[in-house]
Amino acid sequence: MDQTAEVEKSGSDSRTTWVCPSTRAFLDEARRSPGYSFFDLLHGYFYARWPYLYIGVGTGEHPLAKVIAWISWAIRLPAAARRSPKSERSTFADGYHGKVVLPNQARRLVRIDQDLRLTELEQVIPFDRARDIILKNPQHIVALECPCRSSRAEPCLPLDVCLIVGEPFAGFVLEHHPHRSRWISSKEADQILAEEHARGHVHHAFFKDAMLGRFYAICNCCPCCCGAMQAMRNGTPMLISSGYVSRVDEALCIGCGVCEAGCPFAAMTVEGDVAVVNGHRCMGCGVCVDQCDLDALSLVIDTDKPAPLELDLLIGA
Repeated sequence: MDQTAEVEKSGSDSRTTWVCPSTRAFLDEARRSPGYSFFDLLHGYFYARWPYLYIGVGTGEHPLAKVIAWISWAIRLPAAARRSPKSERSTFADGYHGKVVLPNQARRLVRIDQDLRLTELEQVIPFDRARDIILKNPQHIVALECPCRSSRAEPCLPLDVCLIVGEPFAGFVLEHHPHRSRWISSKEADQILAEEHARGHVHHAFFKDAMLGRFYAICNCCPCCCGAMQAMRNGTPMLISSGYVSRVDEALCIGCGVCEAGCPFAAMTVEGDVAVVNGHRCMGCGVCVDQCDLDALSLVIDTDKPAPLELDLLIGA
């Protein structure tokens, strides 16, 4: 073997040793993603590699919250400078947000068995950035211990309810967090979704600019732990409606208060002997509908909100 070949082999061995296969896959996918910058890559790698630190800082639970928040702001400056006039009003939430999805829609997302590319979703995901659904190997699903729940002193249980869907995300998370994640089948993912809905938790399809500008996870969120729901309460619009709103059948409602107590978004109140929906707060998650034993609640399309994420309709469009 000549010296040049030895150097090339040495370099190859070094890359194999120091760069995980899942990291190489993430880098390769990043290079193929239009508009994905080096700063986006740093941000995405940090987020996926250290999600517990990242979310802990984001929720304010971590001691380094103030310091790292300042560094994160500084890193985002170059991306902000590149924005087009159309996106001058963009905010942090425009690049990191969740879409409320109904249980049947969430189950459809974890049952896809072939690659999928949906890139014109303005009516469903009305953000300037991070709104594509590009699934590669969507049958690769990883259950991850929820970073939001894990950052809390007394978290809701179970922890492993964040579903990372498709590549390169699932492989990256599993390889870098082997003690906090595991491969699961579509059937297991479906079961997690059903159990979380029964607990009164909300399914969010999450999108992030640093995660190649697209959908990467379904999180099952509780209002007491979820950082995105916390941000919503503090005025940062990180979540968007399912496209539905709850409707009360006053002839059936007895004002028992079950929906008021169980609503994750505090959108239900009881006035007299009947439940009342705050249409502005209601995110159309469907939790109240399934908790009402009298069938007094239903979901209807709200034309003032983004369209539902009806995957079958989008694929057929």
